[in-house]
Amino acid sequence: MDMMDHAEDLAGELAGNWQKFDSFGWSRRHELDDPDNWAIVYTHNRDSGLLTLSNATVIDRELAPYTGGEDPDAVKESHSHWACGWIDGYSIRVRRDGQITGAFLAYAELAVSLADYPILDESDYSERVYEDTLNNIGTVGYSLVREDAPDEWPGEVYELLPDSERESYDGDGGYPSEESVKTALGTLGYLDEDED
Repeated sequence: MDMMDHAEDLAGELAGNWQKFDSFGWSRRHELDDPDNWAIVYTHNRDSGLLTLSNATVIDRELAPYTGGEDPDAVKESHSHWACGWIDGYSIRVRRDGQITGAFLAYAELAVSLADYPILDESDYSERVYEDTLNNIGTVGYSLVREDAPDEWPGEVYELLPDSERESYDGDGGYPSEESVKTALGTLGYLDEDED
C-alpha cells in the first residue's frame, strides 16, 4: 500500500472525527465552511511522558509549514480536559477541493511511521531521557553533594553510574539509587563531609 492509499484510509477514518467526541464542543467549527472535512488529532497533554513530548515536537515541526496564512490547513488546538487539565494537538483540513491536503498527508506519514515504530526522532527522545536522568541525579544527590562542587556534577556522576542505574524503566529518565549517586560523588571527591 503506498502513502496516498494510507492517507485515503486515514482520511476516511478521521474526517469529522471531532463530532464523535464525548462532551466536546469545538467553537472554531463556526468559522469554517467545511467543518466536516476537518480532523482533530491530539499530540500531548499535561501528564505526557518524554516519548509523547518528543513525538509531539516532531509533529509540530512537520506541520509547521501548513499553519500559516489566512486559510491554513493545520491549526494548533489546546482544549480543556476533565482528567488531565488540558490536551494539545491540531485541527487538520483533510481535503481541499476534493484532494488530500499537504498537511493531512504530512500527518498521515507520521501516523504510518508511528504504527511501525513508536519513536519519531531517536536523538530528540534520547536527549530528553538523558536530561531527565541528570535532573533525577540532581534530586537524589542534592543533600549529598558538597556546596562547592561544579555545576556539571550530575553529568560527571552519570558517567560513573552502572548502566542499570542510568536505565529508564518507565519511559522517562533513569532514577538512580541514593547509594549509587553517593558512591559516584565519593569517587569524584564531591561528597559532602557530613556524608563521607
